[in-house]
Amino acid sequence: MEMDKGTIRAHVGRNLRYRKLFEAYPEGDHGKEAITHYTVIERLNYVTLVRCVLETGRTHQIRVHMKYLGHPLFNDDFYGGDKIVKGTIFSKYKQFVDNCFAICPRQALHAKTLGFIHPANGKEMFFKTEIPDDMHLVIEKWRNYIKTAKA
Repeated sequence: MEMDKGTIRAHVGRNLRYRKLFEAYPEGDHGKEAITHYTVIERLNYVTLVRCVLETGRTHQIRVHMKYLGHPLFNDDFYGGDKIVKGTIFSKYKQFVDNCFAICPRQALHAKTLGFIHPANGKEMFFKTEIPDDMHLVIEKWRNYIKTAKA
């Protein structure tokens, strides 16, 4: 991520050819308005830990907006995060990334906090959870990789 924080404003809608995929449409001529605010939490060399706050709630919004910025979610095979898009091409690095993919065999996306108004009773519902173990292990693996690379 080039900037430490920012706001992504791009409509999110279904891909015009592949209905299972969603795309960002910056001109707003397709899809629905979507706004994501992001802040960099930690830079881990070729990957970045990011906090996103959604102003809207569109299907695949974070995944689509991050891909739109050129930074797909780690191990998101639907939107290109299962490939090395940044970094070196050395086989040792590729092996390291593949090992990270094996530790966290899903997209690295976690809702730490989630809130909404219950549609039946009108009460505010609020949930908070910690980062799952597999994601925590991958973050630690990247931290150790950086320490080793600097040494």
